[in-house]
Amino acid sequence: MILAIDTSVGTAVAVLEDDGVVLAEGRSQNPLGHAEVIGGLLQDALAAASGSIEARGEQLTHVAAGMGPGPFTGLRVGIAAARAFALGRGIPVVPVVSHDAVALEIFLAGAMTDTEVARFAVVTDARRREFAFTVYEGIDDDGLPVRVTDPGLIPRDELDARLAELGAERRDAAGISAAMVAVIAGRAIAAGRSTAPTEPLYLRSPDVTMPHGPKRVTA
Repeated sequence: MILAIDTSVGTAVAVLEDDGVVLAEGRSQNPLGHAEVIGGLLQDALAAASGSIEARGEQLTHVAAGMGPGPFTGLRVGIAAARAFALGRGIPVVPVVSHDAVALEIFLAGAMTDTEVARFAVVTDARRREFAFTVYEGIDDDGLPVRVTDPGLIPRDELDARLAELGAERRDAAGISAAMVAVIAGRAIAAGRSTAPTEPLYLRSPDVTMPHGPKRVTA
């Protein structure tokens, strides 16, 4: 049973059983204010799922954390929450590339309608007139999306030309499904593999940095 948290685009929380059944899910599409809403979303999701968890005598076994790509400030809120919750429960964190969750949702929608899904790029707003994008083509034997490129950052007015070079359709995502983050994590766990780095995919340095040292004062 997996708790999933993602704050790369908005804020999303979900609790899933190991068979993919969604016990609880909540989200805020606001690209800001992650710290203000994540506590309430977590509380509501865990409360909604508690009845099923108690009835089946099961416990949460993993926390799936969306690792981005995403802006520094928002992304670290979700990752910190996931790590803190996992530490408190003594369970492992499973890192997930947030764009993988969008890609899997697109592939599953194609399978439901028997539609072949051509190479595409998941695109999210990175703000500051930039987009984050990752290109995908097909799923592997473990049911996980295959990345053609690593997540990258590009100016908005250069994106379409770059995707044309890569032969990828553009798929804009206004949010990330925490349920799909959990599904990615569950499939990775079942396959005994890691699909994401353990460090966040910020793609851009934070606005505020530590000073290099005291300024020299001269008379």
